[in-house]
Amino acid sequence: MAKTQQVLPLGDPEISRPDPARLIFGNPEHRTWLTDQAKGLWCGVWQSTPGKWRVIYEEWEYFRLTEGFSILTPDDGAPIHLRPGDAHVIRPGFTGTWEVVETTIKDFVIRI
Repeated sequence: MAKTQQVLPLGDPEISRPDPARLIFGNPEHRTWLTDQAKGLWCGVWQSTPGKWRVIYEEWEYFRLTEGFSILTPDDGAPIHLRPGDAHVIRPGFTGTWEVVETTIKDFVIRI
């Protein structure tokens, strides 16, 4: 049986906000803790307060929500409601909106 370990944020996070040109509503603040970084691969924990903004992905991302409620809506599809325990893969070329309804925390792995 494989052993798993909870990865907890350590140290000070990088704090950011969505590009104002992509912001739809709210004043979301993002906090990112990188737990590992290698050439072309980033892993960590991301937290955001409520708001909605446009997203454009040029990379692969796998994530799993650990807290909160968010809605990811592709430009060409139905909204995806994300709650704790839900996992999702976003492929390069994805465009749509990300709405944080309740402050959300996710573990993520990004491959560029």
